[in-house]
Amino acid sequence: MKNILLEHLPRHVLERLEHHLELVKMPNKQIVHKPGEEIKFLYFPLSCMISITITIDDKTIEAGAVGSREVVGINAFMGGSETTETEYIVQVPGQALKIAAAPLRAEFDNNADVRSVMLKYTQAFIAHISRNVGCNRVHDLDQRCARWLLEVSDRMRSTKFSLTQRFISEMLGVTRSTVTRSTIKLKEQNIIDYSRSHIKILDLPALEAASCECYFALRDEYDRLPGPLSAETPTSA
Repeated sequence: MKNILLEHLPRHVLERLEHHLELVKMPNKQIVHKPGEEIKFLYFPLSCMISITITIDDKTIEAGAVGSREVVGINAFMGGSETTETEYIVQVPGQALKIAAAPLRAEFDNNADVRSVMLKYTQAFIAHISRNVGCNRVHDLDQRCARWLLEVSDRMRSTKFSLTQRFISEMLGVTRSTVTRSTIKLKEQNIIDYSRSHIKILDLPALEAASCECYFALRDEYDRLPGPLSAETPTSA
């Protein structure tokens, strides 16, 4: 498994960072970061997915999700070492590359290429958060559910993954029964198969057709901003 963001860093930078990178297991429901805590480590997911959540009036809502194309903990190299509102929690278990904030921040401060990659990623992530706000206000639940399943699939680079309806409802900010109706529709149309928290996408084009345009806009944004892999960038992390 690879992390796409790491792949965009120059080879000589990865060679310097290699001994700082630690392959770690990310178990389900592990809390990577709590509000108010100092961000001491960053995580580049390989086969896991981490949700960035915010709790309002005892309701947990997903502000964003991080998978194999992203990194958790960007505050650490953007001038801030703490987050006051958000919590990072593993929602799909797997593996990640963990690194202390200090060496990556040093590369960010001293290397224009690293700074360019990370700032472009940050721009894409801000676009992601902004799009989430608009999508939640404008598009109906069926579209949002299809979009969210597509985004999980992209981050996991798989059409099969495990998610509970309770978690999906929390991430979409709706009731569990409402999510159940949406997933039943998709299953009845043979777009997905869903059983005991295991989801399999059966018809990817149909799921894309069921989604709102936000999925495509964000996919294009993530593909566009980092730019093509440089000639000295390795093909695997």
